[in-house]
Amino acid sequence: MTPDEKGVVRGRGAGANPTGRFEPLEVVLDPEAIDPDEPKPKTQFFTDTSRSVIATNESPDVGFDKSVNPYRGCEHGCIYCYARPTHEYLGFSAGLDFETKILVKKDAPSLLRKELASKSWKPQPVALSGNTDPYQPVERHFKLTRQCLEVFTEFRNPVIVITKNHLVTRDIDFLAALARHDAVAVFVSITTLDRHLTSIMEPRTSRPERRLAAIEALSTARIPTGVLVAPMIPGLTDHEIPSIVEAACRAGASFAGYTVVRLPHAVAPLFEKWLGDHLPDHKDKVLNRIRSIRGGQLNDPRFGTRHRGAGIFADQMAAMFTLACKKAGIHGARPNLSTQAFRRPPNAQMSLFS
Repeated sequence: MTPDEKGVVRGRGAGANPTGRFEPLEVVLDPEAIDPDEPKPKTQFFTDTSRSVIATNESPDVGFDKSVNPYRGCEHGCIYCYARPTHEYLGFSAGLDFETKILVKKDAPSLLRKELASKSWKPQPVALSGNTDPYQPVERHFKLTRQCLEVFTEFRNPVIVITKNHLVTRDIDFLAALARHDAVAVFVSITTLDRHLTSIMEPRTSRPERRLAAIEALSTARIPTGVLVAPMIPGLTDHEIPSIVEAACRAGASFAGYTVVRLPHAVAPLFEKWLGDHLPDHKDKVLNRIRSIRGGQLNDPRFGTRHRGAGIFADQMAAMFTLACKKAGIHGARPNLSTQAFRRPPNAQMSLFS
């Protein structure tokens, strides 16, 4: 793992591996001992042995109560990702470890089938996923998200999909089957339409035009699809709100939502360093704008404001988003999903042991 002279690791969002906040010791490498020819960090995959897969969300400002995350950590490497600090609970860093050490829940599909088949399960929308992207690059190999969608389709349990990856179009067959029962909504997240900014800020995600193509393909298949302008970064991407909403609407998006960047724990210094490495001329403006909507800090974890911010700049972004949606003819955050078609197939229990 050798950053260049600016501290940038090519193809990765973070350029450092800060010590986790739960670790009692910090390892500091001798700069003179670093081999400049050492290969860049490769992604490693570890088996996650969790015994359950449906997580419960207790936050009142998130639009779902249940979620399934087939992976922990995310190859996409988005520098601003609020989920980075979750890797610290595993003894890893929120920096490069988060995007290079991925835990894979290989039993997720069978665990999901078991939980949906249980008499204690109350049919309700489940998000795929609430933490890391279910269509990150490794999904092409493991296909855990696809297998989970197959289970949701079997039970006709409603699903909310959130992704930055065109790979979601691979699963149009299951998504369309759920759509016939009003049991699915897909959000394609678009942060910016600038290809270069995407390449350094979200290095392993689909480029903006591919995300728009995903919206078009999904909506053409009559799958309820919307755009999530997320996260808005004041002073950096907020001016793109109208153009993102307009482009998504032209592609077929029928609903929209947004969140404002939040930088919990280790994410704040990582993001600050990233600005200095990649966009030094924008650094002070962006950080000051974030502080202006976060009560003078880089993060405000309070429910009710953490996704929207507060103050004049937060109000301006909200007004800009509302106006953009009105001009585009988009109304409402997402369709209400139905549980009316939910069923427990007769062979569901048998499938658990097959």
